[in-house]
Amino acid sequence: MDRTSRQSRCTKETRIELSLNLDGSGITDISTGIGFFDHMLEGFARHGFFDLTVHVEGDLHVDDHHTVEDTGIVLGNAIREALGGKEGIARFGQRILPMDETLVLCALDLSGRPYLAFDAPFPDTLMLGSMSAQMVREFFYAVSYGAMMNLHLKVLSGGNGHHMAEALFKAFGKALDEAASQDPRVAGVLSTKGAL
Repeated sequence: MDRTSRQSRCTKETRIELSLNLDGSGITDISTGIGFFDHMLEGFARHGFFDLTVHVEGDLHVDDHHTVEDTGIVLGNAIREALGGKEGIARFGQRILPMDETLVLCALDLSGRPYLAFDAPFPDTLMLGSMSAQMVREFFYAVSYGAMMNLHLKVLSGGNGHHMAEALFKAFGKALDEAASQDPRVAGVLSTKGAL
């Protein structure tokens, strides 16, 4: 089964072209105009073994908000489309991931019901390169609703803002890889309802 998606979004604020292969090997081609965000998306794809292409032209003369949020929306839509009817997938994924002094948790359910629980002590004024740390939550909120997934992210022990953000993106990649993986024991979809 081909588990890929190509998505585009064009507004007055952003122009986005994105392609995703859930069964890839971590190959990336990413250019959003925000170096730190590129680095985070590369970490997500590499550690989830997703092939990901993202090209964004955003209104960065305003700030980073529209670029990051809209990319999250488009990535979420791509995840949802690539999963198709979700037949045979494990559905749930989780990862506790360390990065130096930082330890984070990511747990998700590809349930078809969007929800984000986000607990990370980023200072409101912290900048990660040219990306506001506030946009980490906004990105994951957009992804969770675009993908229709239940997503929990928590920094268990924090410290350096770069480490916290990077660990969250990598943990998300690992948890999504687990949840999207094919399980030969699953007939149809893994739900007592018979649908996800």
